[in-house]
Amino acid sequence: MHRYTGCLVVCLFVSGAAAAATGVAVQVQDVNGKVLPDTVIYVEPESGTAAGRSGPAAQIEQKGLKFVPLVTVVQVGATINFPNNDKVRHHIYSFSPAHKFDQKLYSGEAAAPQVFDKAGTVVLGCNIHDKMIAYVKVVDTPWFAKTDGSGAARIELPAGGKYVVKAWHYNAAGGATPEQVLTVKSGELATTVFKLALKPPVAGDSPSS
Repeated sequence: MHRYTGCLVVCLFVSGAAAAATGVAVQVQDVNGKVLPDTVIYVEPESGTAAGRSGPAAQIEQKGLKFVPLVTVVQVGATINFPNNDKVRHHIYSFSPAHKFDQKLYSGEAAAPQVFDKAGTVVLGCNIHDKMIAYVKVVDTPWFAKTDGSGAARIELPAGGKYVVKAWHYNAAGGATPEQVLTVKSGELATTVFKLALKPPVAGDSPSS
């Protein structure tokens, strides 16, 4: 009985703490109402800059002749590792202004990690396998997330206030990054919905994370 009561108290405490979280909950859809996974959501204060060190290193592996995951989001200054888990060698590169690099043919863990020190969008490719593509969104804020399979994302914030919430999708028409200003109250989740217009589908193109 005592153990059950203790568990009940702990569970109620955790549930209450989650309910008291300060932050934003975002749902992303296309213009037809279809949910959009792999959308990067990031939050900046309406005035001033977001404080916080870059998070832990990220990883983009090559597996099944694909980059996994398809979309990665990191804070400026973060390191990304590129392990090759295929039985063939890859030669990965980026021509994007936010981070240009060229990793010669390699297999296994031989590739040097890359430091992404400039905000922006980085498109990755492979010189050997033309259909391989991935996207890295580098943001200048510690508050970011990627939408899940239901098109939802949640970001906790350190305090209430006015914040600019931005939504970026790799297939957005015109490369648009719509934004909304939300007032977040302490101990509450501000909720919002983004509807993004996408580029027309290309025949035979079905990227998967």
